[in-house]
Amino acid sequence: MCVSKLVSSFAILLLVTILFSSCSSWTMIQSIPSGAKVYLDSEYAGTTPYLMEDMKISWSQTRVELKEEGYENFRTTLTKDEEVNVGAIIGGLFVWVPFLWVMDYKPTHTYELEEKE
Repeated sequence: MCVSKLVSSFAILLLVTILFSSCSSWTMIQSIPSGAKVYLDSEYAGTTPYLMEDMKISWSQTRVELKEEGYENFRTTLTKDEEVNVGAIIGGLFVWVPFLWVMDYKPTHTYELEEKE
């Protein structure tokens, strides 16, 4: 009886960990040269290298702008559809909600800024 409680407690802990870890995504935004200001959806977020983390659902987008004095502003859009999130798929087998987070970002995005003329 004590062993079955331990096993069920472990199973619940494992399921909760999978469910919540599968919702979060991250990517490292880097620039050449480093130290560029990072704006996410028009809001200042920090400087490169910058670890972007979010809990957005798959296929959602984030506008990224990099600014560095003496360089052209760089704009791009990151879409959360670059890699499959295995944890969300496993969690989705037990509870449907994690299927909203089956896609992730690539681990890094590096952008080379162009000097102003």
